[in-house]
Amino acid sequence: MRYKLLGHSGLRVSELCLGTMTFGETWGWGASEEESRRQFQLFGEAGGNFIDTSVNYTDGTSEEFVGKFVAEAGRENWVIATKYSLTRPDSTNPNSGGNSRKNMRQSVERSLKRLQTDHIDLLYLHAWDYMTPVEEIVRGMDDLVRQGKVLYLAFSDTPAYIVAEANTLAGAHGFSRYIGYQVPYSLNQRDVERDVLPAAKHWDMAVLPWGLVGGGILTGKYKPGNSDPTRYNREQVKLPEKIAHLVDEIEKMSVEIGKSKAQIAINWVRQQRQQAQIIPILGARTAEQLKDNMGVLDWELDADQLKRLSDASQFDLGFPHDFIHGNRYLYGATRDLIDSHRV
Repeated sequence: MRYKLLGHSGLRVSELCLGTMTFGETWGWGASEEESRRQFQLFGEAGGNFIDTSVNYTDGTSEEFVGKFVAEAGRENWVIATKYSLTRPDSTNPNSGGNSRKNMRQSVERSLKRLQTDHIDLLYLHAWDYMTPVEEIVRGMDDLVRQGKVLYLAFSDTPAYIVAEANTLAGAHGFSRYIGYQVPYSLNQRDVERDVLPAAKHWDMAVLPWGLVGGGILTGKYKPGNSDPTRYNREQVKLPEKIAHLVDEIEKMSVEIGKSKAQIAINWVRQQRQQAQIIPILGARTAEQLKDNMGVLDWELDADQLKRLSDASQFDLGFPHDFIHGNRYLYGATRDLIDSHRV
Protein backbone atom coordinates (compact mmCIF):
# COMPACT_ATOMS: atom_id res chain seq x y z
CA MET A 1 0.00 0.00 0.00
CA ARG A 2 1.24 3.45 -0.92
CA TYR A 3 0.10 6.68 0.75
CA LYS A 4 -1.30 9.94 -0.56
CA LEU A 5 -1.91 13.39 0.83
CA LEU A 6 -5.69 13.71 1.20
CA GLY A 7 -6.69 16.59 -1.03
CA HIS A 8 -5.44 20.02 0.04
CA SER A 9 -3.94 18.84 3.33
CA GLY A 10 -0.93 17.20 4.91
CA LEU A 11 -2.92 14.14 6.04
CA ARG A 12 -1.36 10.91 4.78
CA VAL A 13 -3.81 8.15 3.93
CA SER A 14 -3.52 4.78 2.20
CA GLU A 15 -4.34 4.68 -1.51
CA LEU A 16 -7.37 2.53 -0.72
CA CYS A 17 -9.96 3.18 1.99
CA LEU A 18 -11.83 0.46 3.90
CA GLY A 19 -15.58 1.03 3.83
CA THR A 20 -17.54 -0.37 6.78
CA MET A 21 -21.22 -0.08 5.88
CA THR A 22 -21.12 -3.90 5.89
CA PHE A 23 -19.82 -4.03 9.49
CA GLY A 24 -22.76 -5.42 11.45
CA GLU A 25 -25.88 -7.40 10.63
CA THR A 26 -28.59 -5.20 12.13
CA TRP A 27 -29.83 -4.17 8.68
CA GLY A 28 -30.44 -7.80 7.73
CA TRP A 29 -27.23 -8.21 5.72
CA GLY A 30 -23.55 -7.56 6.25
CA ALA A 31 -20.74 -9.09 8.29
CA SER A 32 -20.60 -10.43 11.84
CA GLU A 33 -18.19 -8.92 14.36
CA GLU A 34 -15.65 -11.67 13.76
CA GLU A 35 -15.87 -11.38 9.98
CA SER A 36 -15.61 -7.59 10.25
CA ARG A 37 -12.50 -7.97 12.42
CA ARG A 38 -10.95 -10.24 9.77
CA GLN A 39 -11.50 -7.54 7.15
CA PHE A 40 -10.03 -4.87 9.40
CA GLN A 41 -6.94 -6.95 10.16
CA LEU A 42 -6.44 -7.91 6.52
CA PHE A 43 -6.60 -4.28 5.47
CA GLY A 44 -4.19 -3.21 8.20
CA GLU A 45 -1.71 -5.96 7.37
CA ALA A 46 -1.65 -4.72 3.77
CA GLY A 47 -0.66 -1.25 5.00
CA GLY A 48 -4.11 0.33 4.97
CA ASN A 49 -4.68 3.10 7.52
CA PHE A 50 -7.82 4.83 6.21
CA ILE A 51 -11.25 3.60 7.38
CA ASP A 52 -14.70 4.96 6.56
CA THR A 53 -17.90 4.69 8.61
CA SER A 54 -20.98 6.76 9.52
CA VAL A 55 -23.06 7.55 12.58
CA ASN A 56 -26.01 5.72 11.03
CA TYR A 57 -24.35 2.65 9.47
CA THR A 58 -26.02 -0.53 10.75
CA ASP A 59 -27.71 1.60 13.44
CA GLY A 60 -24.38 2.38 15.10
CA THR A 61 -22.91 -1.12 15.04
CA SER A 62 -20.37 -0.15 12.38
CA GLU A 63 -18.91 2.66 14.49
CA GLU A 64 -18.85 0.41 17.56
CA PHE A 65 -16.91 -2.29 15.70
CA VAL A 66 -14.51 0.26 14.23
CA GLY A 67 -13.92 1.81 17.65
CA LYS A 68 -13.20 -1.58 19.19
CA PHE A 69 -10.87 -2.73 16.39
CA VAL A 70 -8.94 0.55 16.25
CA ALA A 71 -8.49 0.57 20.04
CA GLU A 72 -7.04 -2.94 19.83
CA ALA A 73 -4.71 -2.03 16.95
CA GLY A 74 -3.57 1.40 18.21
CA ARG A 75 -5.52 4.61 17.59
CA GLU A 76 -2.51 6.64 16.41
CA ASN A 77 -2.04 4.34 13.40
CA TRP A 78 -5.50 4.92 11.91
CA VAL A 79 -7.28 7.71 10.07
CA ILE A 80 -10.98 7.44 10.92
CA ALA A 81 -13.62 9.08 8.74
CA THR A 82 -17.26 9.23 9.79
CA LYS A 83 -20.35 11.15 8.71
CA TYR A 84 -23.32 13.01 10.14
CA SER A 85 -26.74 13.82 8.58
CA LEU A 86 -28.74 10.59 8.39
CA THR A 87 -31.06 9.11 11.01
CA ARG A 88 -33.24 6.04 11.51
CA PRO A 89 -36.27 5.85 9.17
CA ASP A 90 -38.59 5.43 12.17
CA SER A 91 -37.23 8.41 14.15
CA THR A 92 -39.91 10.86 15.35
CA ASN A 93 -37.39 13.50 16.43
CA PRO A 94 -37.32 16.23 13.72
CA ASN A 95 -33.75 17.18 14.72
CA SER A 96 -32.29 13.66 14.65
CA GLY A 97 -31.43 14.02 10.97
CA GLY A 98 -30.42 16.72 8.51
CA ASN A 99 -27.46 19.07 8.26
CA SER A 100 -28.23 21.45 11.14
CA ARG A 101 -25.68 22.45 13.76
CA LYS A 102 -27.80 20.67 16.38
CA ASN A 103 -27.75 17.32 14.59
CA MET A 104 -24.09 17.88 13.69
CA ARG A 105 -23.19 18.34 17.35
CA GLN A 106 -25.21 15.46 18.76
CA SER A 107 -24.06 13.11 15.99
CA VAL A 108 -20.39 13.90 16.58
CA GLU A 109 -20.74 13.32 20.33
CA ARG A 110 -22.41 9.98 19.64
CA SER A 111 -19.69 8.99 17.17
CA LEU A 112 -16.88 9.90 19.56
CA LYS A 113 -18.34 7.59 22.22
CA ARG A 114 -18.84 4.68 19.85
CA LEU A 115 -15.41 5.12 18.26
CA GLN A 116 -13.75 5.28 21.69
CA THR A 117 -11.73 8.33 20.71
CA ASP A 118 -11.42 12.01 21.55
CA HIS A 119 -11.27 13.15 17.92
CA ILE A 120 -12.54 12.27 14.44
CA ASP A 121 -9.88 12.54 11.76
CA LEU A 122 -12.26 13.33 8.89
CA LEU A 123 -15.90 14.39 9.27
CA TYR A 124 -18.24 14.31 6.29
CA LEU A 125 -21.55 16.00 5.81
CA HIS A 126 -23.25 12.80 4.63
CA ALA A 127 -26.00 14.08 2.34
CA TRP A 128 -27.32 17.51 1.41
CA ASP A 129 -30.76 18.22 2.97
CA TYR A 130 -31.75 21.25 0.81
CA MET A 131 -32.79 23.08 4.02
CA THR A 132 -29.82 24.13 6.14
CA PRO A 133 -28.00 27.38 5.27
CA VAL A 134 -24.50 26.69 3.96
CA GLU A 135 -23.01 29.28 6.33
CA GLU A 136 -24.46 27.40 9.33
CA ILE A 137 -22.72 24.22 8.20
CA VAL A 138 -19.38 25.88 7.43
CA ARG A 139 -19.23 27.70 10.78
CA GLY A 140 -20.53 24.72 12.76
CA MET A 141 -18.00 22.30 11.29
CA ASP A 142 -15.18 24.81 11.72
CA ASP A 143 -16.13 25.15 15.41
CA LEU A 144 -15.64 21.40 15.81
CA VAL A 145 -12.17 21.69 14.28
CA ARG A 146 -11.24 24.56 16.59
CA GLN A 147 -12.41 22.50 19.57
CA GLY A 148 -10.16 19.61 18.51
CA LYS A 149 -13.05 17.16 18.15
CA VAL A 150 -12.56 16.99 14.35
CA LEU A 151 -9.34 17.42 12.35
CA TYR A 152 -10.47 17.65 8.71
CA LEU A 153 -13.74 18.23 6.84
CA ALA A 154 -15.38 16.75 3.74
CA PHE A 155 -18.63 16.42 1.81
CA SER A 156 -20.51 13.33 0.66
CA ASP A 157 -23.46 13.04 -1.73
CA THR A 158 -23.85 16.81 -2.16
CA PRO A 159 -24.32 18.98 -5.28
CA ALA A 160 -21.15 20.56 -6.64
CA TYR A 161 -22.52 24.11 -6.37
CA ILE A 162 -23.05 23.67 -2.61
CA VAL A 163 -19.51 22.34 -2.15
CA ALA A 164 -18.16 25.28 -4.15
CA GLU A 165 -20.07 27.77 -1.98
CA ALA A 166 -18.87 26.08 1.21
CA ASN A 167 -15.23 26.24 0.17
CA THR A 168 -15.64 29.84 -0.96
CA LEU A 169 -17.12 30.84 2.42
CA ALA A 170 -14.44 28.89 4.28
CA GLY A 171 -11.69 30.63 2.34
CA ALA A 172 -13.21 34.10 2.73
CA HIS A 173 -13.60 33.79 6.51
CA GLY A 174 -10.49 31.78 7.37
CA PHE A 175 -12.48 28.66 8.28
CA SER A 176 -11.39 25.08 7.65
CA ARG A 177 -11.81 24.17 3.99
CA TYR A 178 -13.18 20.88 2.66
CA ILE A 179 -10.60 18.38 1.40
CA GLY A 180 -12.68 15.32 0.42
CA TYR A 181 -15.71 14.58 -1.75
CA GLN A 182 -17.37 11.15 -1.45
CA VAL A 183 -19.63 10.10 -4.34
CA PRO A 184 -20.83 7.00 -6.21
CA TYR A 185 -18.63 6.36 -9.24
CA SER A 186 -18.34 3.29 -11.42
CA LEU A 187 -18.32 2.16 -15.03
CA ASN A 188 -22.11 2.01 -15.00
CA GLN A 189 -22.57 5.32 -13.12
CA ARG A 190 -20.37 8.04 -14.60
CA ASP A 191 -22.65 11.09 -14.22
CA VAL A 192 -20.32 12.63 -11.59
CA GLU A 193 -17.94 13.37 -14.48
CA ARG A 194 -20.27 16.23 -15.48
CA ASP A 195 -19.70 18.56 -12.54
CA VAL A 196 -18.66 16.75 -9.33
CA LEU A 197 -15.24 15.54 -10.49
CA PRO A 198 -14.35 18.85 -12.20
CA ALA A 199 -15.37 20.70 -9.01
CA ALA A 200 -13.20 18.39 -6.88
CA LYS A 201 -10.22 18.94 -9.17
CA HIS A 202 -10.74 22.71 -9.16
CA TRP A 203 -10.83 22.84 -5.35
CA ASP A 204 -8.02 20.29 -4.88
CA MET A 205 -10.33 17.84 -3.11
CA ALA A 206 -9.74 14.10 -3.03
CA VAL A 207 -12.57 12.06 -4.54
CA LEU A 208 -13.59 9.03 -2.46
CA PRO A 209 -15.75 6.90 -4.80
CA TRP A 210 -18.06 4.17 -3.52
CA GLY A 211 -20.22 1.66 -5.38
CA LEU A 212 -17.23 0.70 -7.54
CA VAL A 213 -18.77 -2.54 -8.83
CA GLY A 214 -22.30 -1.18 -9.09
CA GLY A 215 -23.72 -3.23 -6.23
CA GLY A 216 -22.53 -6.39 -7.97
CA ILE A 217 -23.95 -5.51 -11.38
CA LEU A 218 -20.51 -5.19 -12.97
CA THR A 219 -19.40 -8.59 -11.67
CA GLY A 220 -22.30 -10.28 -13.47
CA LYS A 221 -24.30 -11.20 -10.36
CA TYR A 222 -27.55 -10.06 -11.93
CA LYS A 223 -27.14 -11.77 -15.27
CA PRO A 224 -29.65 -14.53 -16.05
CA GLY A 225 -28.45 -17.88 -14.70
CA ASN A 226 -26.11 -16.44 -12.06
CA SER A 227 -26.78 -17.82 -8.57
CA ASP A 228 -24.24 -15.82 -6.51
CA PRO A 229 -25.65 -14.14 -3.37
CA THR A 230 -26.95 -10.63 -4.07
CA ARG A 231 -27.84 -7.66 -1.91
CA TYR A 232 -30.92 -6.79 -3.98
CA ASN A 233 -33.76 -8.99 -5.21
CA ARG A 234 -32.45 -10.51 -8.43
CA GLU A 235 -35.90 -10.48 -10.01
CA GLN A 236 -36.22 -6.70 -9.51
CA VAL A 237 -32.92 -5.80 -11.20
CA LYS A 238 -33.33 -5.57 -14.96
CA LEU A 239 -30.16 -4.73 -16.87
CA PRO A 240 -30.55 -2.26 -19.76
CA GLU A 241 -29.01 -3.45 -23.02
CA LYS A 242 -26.10 -0.99 -22.72
CA ILE A 243 -25.21 -2.21 -19.20
CA ALA A 244 -25.53 -5.85 -20.25
CA HIS A 245 -23.05 -5.14 -23.07
CA LEU A 246 -20.69 -3.46 -20.58
CA VAL A 247 -20.85 -6.48 -18.26
CA ASP A 248 -20.07 -8.75 -21.23
CA GLU A 249 -17.02 -6.62 -22.05
CA ILE A 250 -15.78 -6.84 -18.45
CA GLU A 251 -16.25 -10.61 -18.43
CA LYS A 252 -14.40 -10.94 -21.75
CA MET A 253 -11.50 -8.85 -20.43
CA SER A 254 -11.43 -10.86 -17.20
CA VAL A 255 -10.81 -14.04 -19.18
CA GLU A 256 -8.21 -12.36 -21.41
CA ILE A 257 -6.00 -10.97 -18.62
CA GLY A 258 -6.75 -13.40 -15.80
CA LYS A 259 -8.05 -10.82 -13.35
CA SER A 260 -11.37 -10.79 -11.50
CA LYS A 261 -14.27 -8.75 -12.81
CA ALA A 262 -14.34 -6.76 -9.57
CA GLN A 263 -10.66 -5.85 -9.92
CA ILE A 264 -11.21 -4.66 -13.48
CA ALA A 265 -14.12 -2.42 -12.43
CA ILE A 266 -12.21 -1.02 -9.44
CA ASN A 267 -9.03 -0.35 -11.38
CA TRP A 268 -10.90 1.55 -14.07
CA VAL A 269 -12.12 3.95 -11.37
CA ARG A 270 -8.77 4.01 -9.58
CA GLN A 271 -7.00 4.98 -12.82
CA GLN A 272 -9.21 8.00 -13.65
CA ARG A 273 -6.42 10.22 -12.36
CA GLN A 274 -6.94 12.84 -15.06
CA GLN A 275 -10.39 13.50 -13.58
CA ALA A 276 -9.27 14.11 -9.97
CA GLN A 277 -7.31 12.56 -7.12
CA ILE A 278 -9.06 9.19 -6.64
CA ILE A 279 -8.99 7.13 -3.42
CA PRO A 280 -11.47 4.24 -3.83
CA ILE A 281 -13.56 3.01 -0.90
CA LEU A 282 -13.72 -0.79 -0.83
CA GLY A 283 -16.86 -2.36 0.59
CA ALA A 284 -17.05 -6.13 1.10
CA ARG A 285 -19.07 -8.67 3.07
CA THR A 286 -16.19 -11.10 3.55
CA ALA A 287 -12.44 -10.99 4.01
CA GLU A 288 -12.09 -13.09 0.84
CA GLN A 289 -13.93 -10.46 -1.20
CA LEU A 290 -11.80 -7.71 0.35
CA LYS A 291 -8.59 -9.62 -0.42
CA ASP A 292 -9.63 -9.93 -4.06
CA ASN A 293 -10.50 -6.21 -4.19
CA MET A 294 -7.10 -5.24 -2.78
CA GLY A 295 -5.48 -7.24 -5.56
CA VAL A 296 -5.87 -4.11 -7.72
CA LEU A 297 -2.67 -2.81 -6.11
CA ASP A 298 -0.59 -5.40 -7.98
CA TRP A 299 -1.45 -4.32 -11.52
CA GLU A 300 -3.09 -1.70 -13.73
CA LEU A 301 -5.15 -1.66 -16.91
CA ASP A 302 -3.20 -0.60 -19.98
CA ALA A 303 -4.27 2.27 -22.24
CA ASP A 304 -6.11 -0.01 -24.68
CA GLN A 305 -8.02 -1.77 -21.91
CA LEU A 306 -9.02 1.55 -20.34
CA LYS A 307 -10.28 2.77 -23.70
CA ARG A 308 -12.30 -0.40 -24.32
CA LEU A 309 -14.04 -0.03 -20.99
CA SER A 310 -14.58 3.70 -21.40
CA ASP A 311 -16.04 3.19 -24.87
CA ALA A 312 -18.35 0.44 -23.59
CA SER A 313 -19.62 2.73 -20.82
CA GLN A 314 -19.67 5.96 -22.84
CA PHE A 315 -22.33 8.52 -21.95
CA ASP A 316 -23.25 12.06 -23.00
CA LEU A 317 -21.72 14.75 -20.79
CA GLY A 318 -24.31 17.20 -22.12
CA PHE A 319 -24.31 20.98 -21.77
CA PRO A 320 -22.13 22.95 -21.19
CA HIS A 321 -19.38 20.42 -21.94
CA ASP A 322 -20.50 19.61 -25.48
CA PHE A 323 -20.87 23.33 -26.23
CA ILE A 324 -17.48 24.36 -24.83
CA HIS A 325 -15.12 21.56 -25.86
CA GLY A 326 -13.91 22.03 -29.40
CA ASN A 327 -15.58 25.45 -29.74
CA ARG A 328 -13.28 27.24 -32.19
CA TYR A 329 -14.73 30.63 -31.27
CA LEU A 330 -13.16 30.39 -27.79
CA TYR A 331 -9.57 30.13 -28.99
CA GLY A 332 -9.57 30.80 -32.69
CA ALA A 333 -6.64 29.47 -34.67
CA THR A 334 -4.40 29.51 -31.56
CA ARG A 335 -6.12 26.62 -29.75
CA ASP A 336 -3.27 24.14 -30.29
CA LEU A 337 -0.73 26.75 -29.22
CA ILE A 338 -2.29 27.49 -25.85
CA ASP A 339 -0.53 25.68 -23.00
CA SER A 340 -3.16 25.15 -20.30
CA HIS A 341 -4.25 22.08 -18.35
CA ARG A 342 -7.82 23.40 -18.47
CA VAL A 343 -8.06 23.32 -22.28
